[in-house]
Amino acid sequence: MTKFILLYNGPATPMEQMTPEQGQAVMEKWQAWIGRVGDALVDVGAPMANGEAIVDDGSSGTATQLNGYSIVEADDTNAVEALLDGHPFLSDSSGHFSVEIHELLPVPV
Repeated sequence: MTKFILLYNGPATPMEQMTPEQGQAVMEKWQAWIGRVGDALVDVGAPMANGEAIVDDGSSGTATQLNGYSIVEADDTNAVEALLDGHPFLSDSSGHFSVEIHELLPVPV
């Protein structure tokens, strides 16, 4: 099995800006997805905020809208795509949110 990192990209609303009911609904969607994915979920990950970009010339740039990650284990990217079925981050259907899939490679020695 191979490990893949899922990078969540889009204008997500911080939990503190949601009503308790909205926050609960979001958490229920995440819990349902986590339960469905089961042991394939190696690391549920964490949300990210306040991104900053440092450019290779020493200047500052604009950070992307990356706002979280998870790590899953699967045979290939097709299997990872199947795990994304019903993923809460892709439930908006607005075209503003995406999940990037990247294979995690061993560190060369």
